[in-house]
Amino acid sequence: GAGMTSAAERKTIYLVDGSSYIFRAFHALPPMTRPDGTPVNAVYGFTNMLTKLAEDTGAEYMAVLFDSARKTFRNEVYAEYKAHRPPPPEDLVPQFALIREATDACNLPSLEMPGFEADDLIATLARMAIEREFDVTIVSSDKDLMQLVGAGVRMLDPMKNRVVGPQEVFERFGVEPGKVVDVQALAGDSTDNVPGVPGIGVKTAAQLIGEYGDLDALLARAEEIRQPKRRQALKDNAELARISRRLVTLRADVPVACGVEDFRLTPPDPGVLLPFLEKQNFRSMLDKFRAALGDSAGSGDETGAPGDVPYELVQDRRSLQAWIEDIEREGVVAIDTETTSLDPMRAELVGLSMSLEDGRTCYVPVGHVAPGAADSLELNLGEDGAAGGAPRQIPLREALDLLKPVLEDPGVLKIGHNVKYDIHVLARYGVDTAPVDDTMLLSYVLDGGLDNHGLDDLAVHHFDHVNIKYSDVTGKGRNRIGFAEVPLDKALDYAAEDADVARRLHARFRHRLVAERMVTVYEALERPLLPVLADMERSGIVVDAAALNDLSREFESRAAEIAEDIYKEAGHPFNIGSPKQLGEVLFEELELPGGKKTKTGAYATGADVLEELAMGGHELPLKIMNWRQLTKLKGTYTDALVKEINPATGRVHTSYSQAVASTGRLSSNDPNLQNIPVRTREGREIRKAFVAGAGCVLLSADYSQIELRLLAHVAGIDALRQAFHDGADIHAITASEVFGVPVDGMPPDERNRAKAINFGIIYGISAYGLARQLLIPRERARDYIDSYFRKFPGIKDYMDRTIESAGKRGFVETIFGRKCHTPGILDKNQAKRRFSERAAINAPLQGAAADIIKRAMIRIPSALDAAGLRAKMLLQVHDELIFETPEDELEDTAALVKGVMENAAHLDVPLVVQTGAGASWREAH
Repeated sequence: GAGMTSAAERKTIYLVDGSSYIFRAFHALPPMTRPDGTPVNAVYGFTNMLTKLAEDTGAEYMAVLFDSARKTFRNEVYAEYKAHRPPPPEDLVPQFALIREATDACNLPSLEMPGFEADDLIATLARMAIEREFDVTIVSSDKDLMQLVGAGVRMLDPMKNRVVGPQEVFERFGVEPGKVVDVQALAGDSTDNVPGVPGIGVKTAAQLIGEYGDLDALLARAEEIRQPKRRQALKDNAELARISRRLVTLRADVPVACGVEDFRLTPPDPGVLLPFLEKQNFRSMLDKFRAALGDSAGSGDETGAPGDVPYELVQDRRSLQAWIEDIEREGVVAIDTETTSLDPMRAELVGLSMSLEDGRTCYVPVGHVAPGAADSLELNLGEDGAAGGAPRQIPLREALDLLKPVLEDPGVLKIGHNVKYDIHVLARYGVDTAPVDDTMLLSYVLDGGLDNHGLDDLAVHHFDHVNIKYSDVTGKGRNRIGFAEVPLDKALDYAAEDADVARRLHARFRHRLVAERMVTVYEALERPLLPVLADMERSGIVVDAAALNDLSREFESRAAEIAEDIYKEAGHPFNIGSPKQLGEVLFEELELPGGKKTKTGAYATGADVLEELAMGGHELPLKIMNWRQLTKLKGTYTDALVKEINPATGRVHTSYSQAVASTGRLSSNDPNLQNIPVRTREGREIRKAFVAGAGCVLLSADYSQIELRLLAHVAGIDALRQAFHDGADIHAITASEVFGVPVDGMPPDERNRAKAINFGIIYGISAYGLARQLLIPRERARDYIDSYFRKFPGIKDYMDRTIESAGKRGFVETIFGRKCHTPGILDKNQAKRRFSERAAINAPLQGAAADIIKRAMIRIPSALDAAGLRAKMLLQVHDELIFETPEDELEDTAALVKGVMENAAHLDVPLVVQTGAGASWREAH
């Protein structure tokens, strides 16, 4: 044991449980707000406690540990972990980021890591500290940390100011600290949703662990327990108890990239701390630190947080003109529109915010009405817009006449976040906003697959700043108001903040584009596509409502017929749409094999389960799958699409998202026109309802087998390259190589098998997946894949190379330099890792195909223009483009489109485009 002298020389590190403390500080103090209305009571309590702790203890080493907001490894162990936790109080949410800012301002070392809780970091640092012969004081009142108490480790409860050692832990749990996890595993914890063993509380658990020694011994000897109910509970829930133990056991092996010495305290920088305290309006703390630090604090520069410079409300012509002059002089402005609707084709303009590089940001209201007046839109705005109780603002038309020249000025860059929306809204008022930069696309190009690219997410991620939420200004539920009714002062803070944050993101991203060599991807692929998509969305496509209604009726009657059949086989009617009832019919009444119950206690009846049953030769599952498909087509398409027809244009206008799919593919929403099933007769029927306008036809142009061609190019497969050059039948050639059958007179099913393998390989298909697709035994599927790789060793090399490189770099690249991040590639969980590996194999192919069609889409409108053709590009469905073209220009248009698409990239293999035309999409494709 250590003598007194060495014990006195030991250093102590204080490990502060930041996360639990935030809640304690919030509930302990009355509400406080700073001048701008942000709540700050938790920030105050937290800062006060930390600075006091450092002072009172004279601590030389301290670390503040935070939870990372994302899910942690515990959710993988047990999906329901912390599932019932209520969301944090609304007033606390904006304080999280401020508390992190406070910790930095006070110069206190802090740490958080995705995937782990603060408690795990405490356990890890405590272990490291003990190894370095430090003493540890854990500052927290959280019982979950009591398992760490022991030699050299004690707890300090900051609320009660009492020290917790082994004796206090024993009083709380009835066992010594080392066995706390065993007790918690049995007792569970309702607040964190740790299941435990039903019917066993802390007292009983302590008694059992005291008697049997530990959890494993207890579970092994459960038979010996006298009380029948308790014995049964332990036998039934042994696995739950083990899972619970994994949930409550803190991880002392978190891979932190720092040592204990890194947490030495240094005094705060007055130039950072004083302005922070000033901004929060913490006067007493300010006075204390001013005295301590000597007042030498200068004001911070513009790198501060959003909202540092007060926002301006522009309510008259003169101030708007002054703003416009400044914008013309600067040449760059961030803009954001506020409107009455999320649908850009129907949204009315309520106001516009603008932010300049010097940090000044304004909001120009143009469509605000008196509260409650949104229902009665007969407002007669007087000269100053004040009549009728509406707030003072520049009349809409007048404001737009002033703004139009600067929004259209090619010498002024307009920055926006998801700026396509703003382009649409302004276009409906005759303003053609250009040129633009989109911070959402910049984020996507730089961090695709890693981040959500919403403005609120990015504000937190890049500036630790929590944006005001839309519902904060409009309210929720029944009392919600439209943005036009929001009072101007509130509207100003909300709207101006968006433009302010977008401008700051832009500066940061532009800098990274160059550093990370992503300029070309952004400038050549994403940015020029944006106005092209906006035009396509505005054009929309004619949908024949009568045809859809007919289909709805037809689907309904066919579904009803199938339902009658299903009831006959089941012996009685039931709700086919209820998985619970369906499961009972299939697995209890009809006693079909393969019934598995899910957590909810109902049988699983997903498509995979029904497919397995169908493979086993049962009729009923097939009927159910047909019934499901018909009802889904009716609900998702034939009924829903009729509602999506815009009454003003008679067309359906989808929205294309450029910043969603990690591979660079576009996605289509409201309505999604990219996933209308084409393999089934019914899906093709739906495409009949998409028709050309008067005097026009629809033209479809489709890349043939583009991903296979890219595979041949990227992996350098000579046999495939040659086949594509000769224009040979690629699937027949594969079949002849893999199955050893001659190409001439090949049976169609041999070719189909090869086709399934060709397409499956691109997606990294497994033997199991191929077996299900071809309805063959898994061993045979494995043989097919092996012999495929023997014939085309280059493909296997490509796959191995790609997975290895993704593991090292965390992303894969397309031939055009787009990065597709692969976050799960090193996951400990095999299923997740495999999923990521398959994605990594496919992303460079699917991503390059997406890049190629984007290159074509960017060039087509100007090529049509130059040729004097009037066709309009309407839809993109992955490898296919749909145009509406005057009948008499069809041949020229088809030839031009085919030419542009086939020359959009020059690969080692030719790109081939097939075109078709007709009165409807069904006929054209």
